[in-house]
Amino acid sequence: MNYAALAFTDGIKAIQERMGSRNAYERMERMTFTEGLTAVERNFIGQLDSFYLASSGANGFPYIQHRGGPKGFIKVLDDQTIGIVDFSGNRQYISVGNIEHNSKVSLMLLSYPLRARLKLYAEAEIVEIRNNPELFTLLKPEDYKFKPERLLLFHIKAYDWNCPQHITPRYTLEELEKVNQPKDQYIQQLEREIKVLRAKLSDS
Repeated sequence: MNYAALAFTDGIKAIQERMGSRNAYERMERMTFTEGLTAVERNFIGQLDSFYLASSGANGFPYIQHRGGPKGFIKVLDDQTIGIVDFSGNRQYISVGNIEHNSKVSLMLLSYPLRARLKLYAEAEIVEIRNNPELFTLLKPEDYKFKPERLLLFHIKAYDWNCPQHITPRYTLEELEKVNQPKDQYIQQLEREIKVLRAKLSDS
């Protein structure tokens, strides 16, 4: 899964040559190769609650869509395949229509708290739920209200990690509550102690 070898077309190589970065990336192409997702990528993907999906349609224009769900809704099926349940949304079906036209897609998986992003080249596969109920059972999120329309599999052709530059850390309310929990408990303890001290002062 050499991402550079797939990403760097002749035109891109020419630009790198002109801008002075070609030698470094040529070495990266020769040295970078990973056979499937490792435990690092599996764990990272399993913690996410969203990703960005880029597809291209019959009109030649790219389309980028944000896909979200509960944490862990993106399932790693094996070291070269991830999948999701496609929830009912605005019913425009642009991504689905694009995939039917051209299965080649790109995914950006981003963690703001970790300031990390994983980019994937993949071929998307649309699977009807009625044709594979076992796969639906495997992919469906637990304890989450949703209306499923289909399943989407992404057969990974290459992936790479991006640098954290310009990723501003952002946190969900759940993450902030978890971080602030010890502080909140300490404040509650102090408030109880103050209440006891005030009562003692009043009695005296």
